[in-house]
Formats: sequence, C-alpha cells, structure tokens
Amino acid sequence: MADTLIVGGGTAGCVLAERLSADPAHTVRLLEAGRLWTSRDAMPAELLAAAALPIGPEAEWLWRYEVVLADDPPVPATIVRGKVIGGSGAVNGGYFVRATVADFEAWSRALGGSDAWSFDAVLPFYCRIERDLDFGAQPWHGDRGPIPVVRGSAPAPVSAAFEQACRAAGFAEIPDLNAPGSGEGVGAVPCNCDEGRRIGPSIGYLLPALARPNLSVAGGTLVTRVRFDGTRAVGVEYVRDGESGVEWADRIVLCAGAIESATLLLRSGIGDPEQSRSLGIPVVHAAPVGAWLSDHPEVGISYLLNVAQPPTVPLETVLEVDDVEIRPYAVSFTPGVHRLGVTLMRPRSSGVLRLRSADPAAAPLIDYRYLSAEADRARLRDAVATAGGLLRRMNARPVDPIPRPADLDGWLRANLATSQHLSGTCRMGRENDAAAVVDERCRVHGVTGLSVVDLSVVPVPLGRGPQATTMMIAEKAAAHLSA
Repeated sequence: MADTLIVGGGTAGCVLAERLSADPAHTVRLLEAGRLWTSRDAMPAELLAAAALPIGPEAEWLWRYEVVLADDPPVPATIVRGKVIGGSGAVNGGYFVRATVADFEAWSRALGGSDAWSFDAVLPFYCRIERDLDFGAQPWHGDRGPIPVVRGSAPAPVSAAFEQACRAAGFAEIPDLNAPGSGEGVGAVPCNCDEGRRIGPSIGYLLPALARPNLSVAGGTLVTRVRFDGTRAVGVEYVRDGESGVEWADRIVLCAGAIESATLLLRSGIGDPEQSRSLGIPVVHAAPVGAWLSDHPEVGISYLLNVAQPPTVPLETVLEVDDVEIRPYAVSFTPGVHRLGVTLMRPRSSGVLRLRSADPAAAPLIDYRYLSAEADRARLRDAVATAGGLLRRMNARPVDPIPRPADLDGWLRANLATSQHLSGTCRMGRENDAAAVVDERCRVHGVTGLSVVDLSVVPVPLGRGPQATTMMIAEKAAAHLSA
C-alpha cells in the first residue's frame, strides 16, 4: 500500500510524483490511463519534436470530448486532452508563460484575502521549475530547474511581420513575458524546449526518477472511482487490460485534469447530491464539483500572406492587450492559410461540467457557455477590430471579410473556438465558500485523505496559458504534502 497514490500522470502528476518520491521513506504510486514510455529514446518522434502538434485524428494518445461552446443555437466542437504520460504537456505547443501578478491578486481575493497563493508566495515555485536560458540570472527566474525555457531568436517570417505591425501600431516590446509586471505589448513566447525538442513534465521530472525504489508507475490504467471508508478516501477502483482491481493508499491525489478529476469526484459521490442520486451514485459529500468551468474563448481569423513557413514552434510571439491575447500562429492548420487567434483571457462567462451517466465509459457533458456575458462579446468585438488593423499593417488579407463592429456578433459565433485551457471545475476556496471544492492546500472539503492537484483548483480565470502555472501548483502542493 502506497503512502501517496497519484491518479493521472499528466503535467501535475509527473511533477508531484517526482517531488514526493525524493523522500526515500515515502512510497509513491502513479496511475496513468494512457501509454507509459520509460525513456526518452522509446517515445514517438512526434511527441518529442517541438515543431509538431501531435493532436491529429490519427493520434492514439488523446482524450476526445464532444462539447458545446455556446448556446442559442448550440456551437458544437471537439476538444482533446493528452492521454499519455506527461498529459497535455506532452502534446501541446510548448507555450510556457506564467500567470500574472493581477491573476494572483484575484486568486487571493477569491480566498478571502489570504496570501497563500499571492504572487510572492508562488514565485519561488515558478523559479524552481525552470532553467531559463535567456533570463536565468534575473531574481524572478530560475536557472537550475528541470524544464528548459527559451525564446526564439530568429522568428519565422509571419511572426516577424506581426511583431513589426505591433510596433508600428504603437505597442511596446516586452523582452520577457514572464517578468513581474510585464504589462501590455508584444513579446516572444517562452517555450519549454531545447534544441528543437519539447521538454515536458514527463521528460523533465518523471523519467529521471523512475529508478527510485519507492516510486512505481503503471500506464494503461483507468481509474474509475475513489473508494471511501465513511468520509475517508482509502483507495481507488481501476480497469487495466480489461480487468478490474483496487489499489489502496494512505492518501490519494487526483491529478487527472479539469475534466477527469472532476468526473472522478462526481462518480465517487462528491458533487450535487440530487444529481448523484439520480444516477444511482451513493452520496459521500455535497460539493459544487463542475459548477464553474473556465477556459479561454478564441476567435480565429484566417488570412493569406505570402511568406515562407519554416518549421518552428506553433506560437513564437503574442500581443498582450489588457485581458486579450492576440496569437499569430507560426504553423498552418490549413495548407496555405495562416491563422490569427484573438483570445479573451479573463472571460466573465463560465460553463458547467456534469455527468451524463455513472458509467466510466460515458464522457461528461461539457457546456462552455461562451459569449453569454455581454461584456465578453463587447471585449472580443474591440479585440477583433485591433487584430484587423494589425493584419492591414502586415498587408495580409482575411479569407473572410471581418464585418463592422455593429455586425460582429454572428461572425464571432461562426469563428468561435477554444484554447483548451480548462480550469476551475474543483475550485479552491474557504470552507464557508459555497463555490469551493478544495481548500488552500488542495484538500477536498468534507472528506479526508483526498486532494486535487491540477488546473481544476484554480478559482479565477488566468490571464495567460496554463502549462507553467499547472507545474507551479504541483510544486507548491508537493511542499504542502511533504510537510
């Protein structure tokens, strides 16, 4: 029986397993639903190449979910998450930008003024992750961590044209997007790669630790439910190679991501009691699991620009304008066509996740409810106008003309997508917070022996993409769990 059983070997799970198993007296067991490779040499080439996005229809290492992005009428979409050791950190574009000081101020307000997750409190854990190859000597960076972080020095022509258009429009240049108070402007995207290879959480953290006798990892293992003795978590049920089993532990930590951690809690009887009973699930504890789902709505503008397209990371530079991030993708998702992403980073609209069945094989219902807040629609209308001005400065031509601001709402829906940065389904908060599922140390309210450590605990929308922050959450949680 393990001291700590971790469910999910994704971004957070890899970090947590390595950090907890650094104590040779502490036994750690990690269960991952997807494939496990025990060395970098054994991994498929497309999972290593920083210039690849291995998320096509043929990819075997993905969870796929049918979702609804917006209602009235519904805007359906398919999203993917990493189902492989390293999780989404093994298949994403390598974007490694930290959340901002303002994000952590909002996080602290959500905790009733607590400074447990203030920027000053989390900065040492950000630094512990990274080996910043550009700014490692700065006091707000790390130079000895397991994850190399670098910004491209020779951007692709489309990225260079976008940067030039931003400067011509009067936007400042930001040398380091991960510096505290970096503000508005255009800057190179820090990426977790080295010499063209994606260095994600499995390569940086987990693989070097696999030889430890107190750490064991099982791939191809789908956890279906948490077992309780009263209100104490004591083990998990799983399916492996078609056979069911139970693993027991003194402490269980869910690191399965904002979708699967939430669905595991719901299937285990932690959620809305009425919904649990309607699905035949015994109630363990009432909690608002899945009642608040956040992500970054993204409106895509397809455009034509006759420039060379050398192999590179998917996103080399971004423009930050208040709560909007404008992304000139350096790779083509459609041959010959470029894409500019206009992304709302702190939306007012929030969605819901709920079970459709107690059957672990049934995917949950995910309703994003994008654009339901007028403030979000107004902000995106303004941001699209800004993006259109930048395209004109680039001498680029949109494939479909952008309407006037007064006529944009239908166009926004027609071009709506998502950044696939799901968070908030197991929100952090005080015990008296009706929206909270876990406490400041990521422990699930109302039960013992169970924690959630991944992006699902974040109580506010984050103004940057999540990979660096997910690793930070795991680093900080490891410090709590080791204490």
